[in-house]
Amino acid sequence: MSAMFFYGTLCHLPLLRLVLGRENVDQVPAQLADHRVVWAAGESFPLIEAAPGAVASGLLIRGLGPEDRARLRFYEGGFDYDLETRSVIPENGPPEEAELFFPAPGAWTPGGPWLLEDWVARWGALTLRAAEEVMGYYGRFTAAEVGARFPAIRRRAQAWVLARERPADPAFDPDRDVAVARLETPFAGFHIAQEVRLCHRRFDGAMGPEITRAAFMVGAAAVVLPYDPVRDAVLLVQQFRAPVFLAGDRAPWLWEPVAGLIDPGESPETAARREAREEAGIEIDRLEPAGGAYSSSGSMGEYVHCFVGLADFAARGQGGGLASENEDIRVRELPWAAFIEAVDAGEQKDLPLLFLANWLARHRERLRAG
Repeated sequence: MSAMFFYGTLCHLPLLRLVLGRENVDQVPAQLADHRVVWAAGESFPLIEAAPGAVASGLLIRGLGPEDRARLRFYEGGFDYDLETRSVIPENGPPEEAELFFPAPGAWTPGGPWLLEDWVARWGALTLRAAEEVMGYYGRFTAAEVGARFPAIRRRAQAWVLARERPADPAFDPDRDVAVARLETPFAGFHIAQEVRLCHRRFDGAMGPEITRAAFMVGAAAVVLPYDPVRDAVLLVQQFRAPVFLAGDRAPWLWEPVAGLIDPGESPETAARREAREEAGIEIDRLEPAGGAYSSSGSMGEYVHCFVGLADFAARGQGGGLASENEDIRVRELPWAAFIEAVDAGEQKDLPLLFLANWLARHRERLRAG
């Protein structure tokens, strides 16, 4: 059995218990001299660095066995951290030798002082959700393989956080009215497919039979249709869509509004503006919220936040998407009359585009007058 010193996010006991897979943890407050804990600049986690005269506070965890250590190394291994031994001072006790995770040299730039309570308030819920998925891959993938998937994992966790902020159903309580017997993830790539066996409460008040259902879990997306009220025109983007190709459609290059997944810690509005710059080369002057919905509630967990973005098309840049994401995007300005004619003729096949076309049709005169 061995001891480890935690100075950062694993001082959050719900996270530590989740990673260890057990509730009982032998913990005591402790300090590491001549070190300090700081934010990794621009990131959602801390670093520890040498700092003569400073003191890093944390938790000393005793009684960790081989399985505990393997789970911890799996969780931290995806973040470019490795173990080193230091002498730490536990509360009301003599110094003890303990291992702690140090970041790879030069991996991140140190930022300002880090406080656990600040991190919990800002990132705690998202990190716990992401850690649930990460530890679900323990024994299935290597730490490096999970690390490569981690940005997508955090985007799904962000979608979960946003979903929990939406109003609850006054007639049903999922904690009481849904009983999950088994949840599995048979496929995990950039997106994941989950299969669940559950029963749920019926409208007659009784619990229904156990059923098996599957869902493709993507995350949450922001969709914005750029509109220039002076030109009375919209801006569309076109790109190849593999799912449309796989469905057998002979025209898998779709015209769409600007769209993209919402990054961890990002608001739907920020994501909409970012994607407008990346895909269409346009700066949005004002976002008009147009509602939100699940893109295909019978098969996907993706929630789409929809906007119409007022913009000056004369100031449009190149756009075209990000080469780092293998995006190949064409941008087209279309007068309103030609656009709505194509919609009415059934020439547009992207559902969010049809949704936003109908919203804009109802609000267009107001936007032009404004």
